[in-house]
Amino acid sequence: MSFHSTAAQLVTLAAEGEEHTGNHESLSAYVTGGGAFLILMLLLWITTRFNRDR
Repeated sequence: MSFHSTAAQLVTLAAEGEEHTGNHESLSAYVTGGGAFLILMLLLWITTRFNRDR
Protein backbone atom coordinates (compact mmCIF):
# COMPACT_ATOMS: atom_id res chain seq x y z
CA MET A 1 0.00 0.00 0.00
CA SER A 2 1.22 3.42 -0.81
CA PHE A 3 1.01 6.38 1.51
CA HIS A 4 -1.46 8.10 -0.81
CA SER A 5 -3.95 5.21 -0.90
CA THR A 6 -3.72 4.74 2.87
CA ALA A 7 -4.35 8.44 3.46
CA ALA A 8 -7.31 8.38 1.07
CA GLN A 9 -8.83 5.44 2.94
CA LEU A 10 -8.39 7.19 6.28
CA VAL A 11 -10.05 10.35 4.95
CA THR A 12 -12.98 8.29 3.69
CA LEU A 13 -13.28 6.53 7.05
CA ALA A 14 -13.19 9.85 8.92
CA ALA A 15 -15.86 11.35 6.66
CA GLU A 16 -18.18 8.42 7.32
CA GLY A 17 -17.68 8.82 11.06
CA GLU A 18 -19.07 12.37 11.05
CA GLU A 19 -22.62 11.04 10.81
CA HIS A 20 -22.50 9.61 14.32
CA THR A 21 -21.94 11.57 17.49
CA GLY A 22 -20.38 8.60 19.29
CA ASN A 23 -22.47 9.06 22.44
CA HIS A 24 -25.02 6.51 23.47
CA GLU A 25 -28.43 7.92 24.31
CA SER A 26 -28.48 6.42 27.79
CA LEU A 27 -25.11 7.90 28.84
CA SER A 28 -25.31 11.08 30.85
CA ALA A 29 -22.18 13.17 31.37
CA TYR A 30 -23.27 14.06 34.91
CA VAL A 31 -23.86 10.45 35.92
CA THR A 32 -20.59 9.28 34.37
CA GLY A 33 -18.60 12.13 35.92
CA GLY A 34 -20.31 11.74 39.28
CA GLY A 35 -19.65 8.02 39.33
CA ALA A 36 -15.99 8.55 38.44
CA PHE A 37 -15.70 11.20 41.16
CA LEU A 38 -17.20 8.90 43.79
CA ILE A 39 -14.91 6.04 42.81
CA LEU A 40 -11.86 8.30 43.00
CA MET A 41 -12.94 9.64 46.39
CA LEU A 42 -13.38 6.06 47.64
CA LEU A 43 -9.91 5.14 46.40
CA LEU A 44 -8.47 8.24 48.08
CA TRP A 45 -10.18 7.36 51.34
CA ILE A 46 -8.89 3.76 51.19
CA THR A 47 -5.36 5.00 50.44
CA THR A 48 -5.36 7.40 53.37
CA ARG A 49 -6.64 4.69 55.74
CA PHE A 50 -3.66 2.44 54.89
CA ASN A 51 -1.13 5.28 55.16
CA ARG A 52 -1.28 5.85 58.92
CA ASP A 53 2.46 6.27 59.48
CA ARG A 54 2.37 10.07 59.23
